[in-house]
Amino acid sequence: MWVSGCSQNEAAKSGAPVPVLTAKAVAKNMPVTIDPPPVGHILPILTVTIRPQIGGLISAVNFSEGQAVKKGDLLFTIDPRPAQATLAHDQAQLENAQIQFDREQKLFADKLISQDEFDTSKAARDALVATVQADELSLGYCEIRAPIDGRTGSLQFHEGNVVKSPDDVLLTINQLHPIYAAFAVPERWLPKIQEQMRGRTLTVAASFANLDGEPPQGELSFVDNSVDAMTGTILLKATFPNMDGKLWPGQFVQIALELETLTNAVVVPSQAVQTGQNGSFIFVVKADKTVESRPVKTSVTVNGETAIRAGLSAGETVVTDGQLRLVPGVTVNDKTSVTNAP
Repeated sequence: MWVSGCSQNEAAKSGAPVPVLTAKAVAKNMPVTIDPPPVGHILPILTVTIRPQIGGLISAVNFSEGQAVKKGDLLFTIDPRPAQATLAHDQAQLENAQIQFDREQKLFADKLISQDEFDTSKAARDALVATVQADELSLGYCEIRAPIDGRTGSLQFHEGNVVKSPDDVLLTINQLHPIYAAFAVPERWLPKIQEQMRGRTLTVAASFANLDGEPPQGELSFVDNSVDAMTGTILLKATFPNMDGKLWPGQFVQIALELETLTNAVVVPSQAVQTGQNGSFIFVVKADKTVESRPVKTSVTVNGETAIRAGLSAGETVVTDGQLRLVPGVTVNDKTSVTNAP
């Protein structure tokens, strides 16, 4: 009892060939992926917010918005003259304090001054040494350099603006090579993912509308340590080299996470598989152009193709369209013979 209806009985009685579409079952390696494919979004692995470590006037902006920069590249120059003046003043104070300390040290050695006087002179010298070191550090902060390789965002302050440390945000830099894709999968997939991760690295592909060329390839690199109780999903992240820059922060992508590969699986177009009261079956076209209904056991379905675990061999011809008019033993006329390419 695979199918029923007046049209089927009429076709069987008339003996007229029933027009159908067919395809050949083929043996091919079939990737097992999460279905339906989860939707992910692209995240930079590193995002750095640039803030000034010293306040002052921006005297130079040394890059363009959206420019790729390397670690150590000069981004901003803050007018160094106030810091230079402060450093010169404190260096002069230190020089005088050093002279005073040298004098006090000799007097203390000759027991002409007390321990307290010597300690006071030494403390004054040491305090000015620390002050000069801080001044030198502040002068170094007048040059703001890129802390990572990445791409600059929108410029928040321009040449001539006065900035305040550390409140003002000058710029954000995102690292694009490599880059993350974050996505969530139903918790039922977690045991399979964990099982496969024990022996190998899982491959991930990311596709999106208007993609030019092959989908970028990455590797699963992160599985969250808990399932989201509200959604019943678990967060995963994949790392993509992204050397061609196809993936961009904030972008939404469709994720294909390959769990395993079925080797030499018998594969047919998914529309060939029908469902009856006794389970799945396929109409197989025999050499004499008659059909038989063959019970089958299916495996996975990927991109419109279904792997058959039992009941069918590679090279057999199956009906992909026109099954509603078929009963076992009916002669068929193949309207368009389509070979399912391996």
